[in-house]
Amino acid sequence: MRAKLRSLPFLLLVCLVALATVCLPVATNAQVYAGRPKLIVIVVIDQFRGDYLNRDRALFKGEGFRLFMDQGAWFTDCYYDYANTKTAPGHSTIGTGAYTDGHGIESNEWWDASRSDVHKVTSVEDERYQLVDLPASLIPANQPGAGPDALHYLIGASPRNLRATTLGDELRLATQGRARVFGVSLKDRAAILPAGQAANGAFWIEPSTGLFTTSTYYMQHLPEWAKAFNASGRIEQAEHEANAAGTTQFFELVGRTPAANRYELDFAKALITGEKLGQNGVTDLLTISLSANDIQGHQFGPDSDSEQEMILSLDHDMGTFFTWLDQNIGLKNTWLALTADHGVAPVASQAAKLGIDSGMVNLETLYDQLNKALNARYSRGQQVDYLMPGPELPYIVLNKKAFQKVHIDEQTAENVVASLLPKAVEDQAPKPAGPLPLQQRMPPAPQVADVYTRLQLANGQVPPTEWGRELEHSYTYHGNWYVMLVLGAYQMEDVRSWGGTTHFSPWNYDRHVPLAFYGTPFIPGEYHEKVAPVDLAVTFASLAGVNRPSAAVGRVLTEALKPVHGTNQ
Repeated sequence: MRAKLRSLPFLLLVCLVALATVCLPVATNAQVYAGRPKLIVIVVIDQFRGDYLNRDRALFKGEGFRLFMDQGAWFTDCYYDYANTKTAPGHSTIGTGAYTDGHGIESNEWWDASRSDVHKVTSVEDERYQLVDLPASLIPANQPGAGPDALHYLIGASPRNLRATTLGDELRLATQGRARVFGVSLKDRAAILPAGQAANGAFWIEPSTGLFTTSTYYMQHLPEWAKAFNASGRIEQAEHEANAAGTTQFFELVGRTPAANRYELDFAKALITGEKLGQNGVTDLLTISLSANDIQGHQFGPDSDSEQEMILSLDHDMGTFFTWLDQNIGLKNTWLALTADHGVAPVASQAAKLGIDSGMVNLETLYDQLNKALNARYSRGQQVDYLMPGPELPYIVLNKKAFQKVHIDEQTAENVVASLLPKAVEDQAPKPAGPLPLQQRMPPAPQVADVYTRLQLANGQVPPTEWGRELEHSYTYHGNWYVMLVLGAYQMEDVRSWGGTTHFSPWNYDRHVPLAFYGTPFIPGEYHEKVAPVDLAVTFASLAGVNRPSAAVGRVLTEALKPVHGTNQ
């Protein structure tokens, strides 16, 4: 009995220690209101498939990609959970943690019935604003503002179409505007959309000159540091590196080379310095979207020597940028993330040589065939355009005014077009002139995987499967009637006039992208759980202690987070 009594104090002590351990406050990994971390940098590589990191892993040197792969939390199985895999939707998803059904961005451009029935509207086009501080020589003589003193150029851009907040917006709200948020890219949409509605600024280039510009949505004139960058000779240096000296096609000729990535990253350094990011007493955010891989990738494809050269060059240039960040902000004071806005299909002809049923569909021919069939049905002997021009998958947009003129409602119009599409696609299959030689395969034949009307998508009339969920996540409405056409895997619209391959589909090669983090909250390692880009903004929001973006559907990647107890250090 006495032995039992003697053991009570010890048992009591153990219980108290255990209770105290359980009750210790669990600290967040940081406190953005006090500037911990000082800076969050999200690097987005345009058109960068998730398998590239494994494919070229042995060739990476220094601390570019390897900073994430060896010292960060690297998720190898990251897939977008939607079907319209393009630049504008992808960048919106990265910033908002939502898909198109949450953020409203369905493509890079679309027909918006409330704004124009003459031309498509881009994802960030906004006629209420103007671009700033571009040479008067760029303004056509018959345009308002033309003249020797003009500093604005035609239509500006803004995040007006973005229907959800971003991580940057939530940082701004949480700190009552003290957090500084910026976006940088060669492309306007890739600079604007991931940064969000409340961003202090977004910067992109004027395509012909390479000059960085912005919109009066953000500011009336470029900051002095940006003007100095434009005037520094850095444009000429990039042109020289790209063997395109004096070009008037900077975006096309310089933009498709590794020189464009270095040009963007140098501008990002100038921005960090000029805006004093990381020195504001709260956490700041910068999104950098590197466009060169996409511009070049469409032309040469993911398996080309040019692609490998681009990736290895980017590995070096990111390493140089991260070293600069360490010297000027401190990587211990910085959180980094790496991802991409979409993947890409292999060049169809190259896949076909290996036996993949990979081919192209000529959309102009397809539209002609559909219009002929619709005219034969509704306006015999006429040449009415029942489809809006500028075809681009995955959406076939109907000219609803033409249908309404012959008293056809939306459901009937969409159902008829949907019924005509499979045969119109299959009719493009190559037809052998005669019997094939022995052991020679038939050429690839175009196939339709699925066709859905807008009304079906709007009403959730899709399969109760992962495929159906991807289609639902792709839905939004801009006032037009349309049909969604999904071609078979490894098949695409004919892009030979401007490149060799493209992306737009729900197939895995278009949805697979890298996702990796670096910073003090993360447990280094290679993770094989299936994750999604929507998890990026949600994870950072949780770590920062701010609200997740308004429409976010991602999850916090707790498997890669360190358990932290006690108070912040």
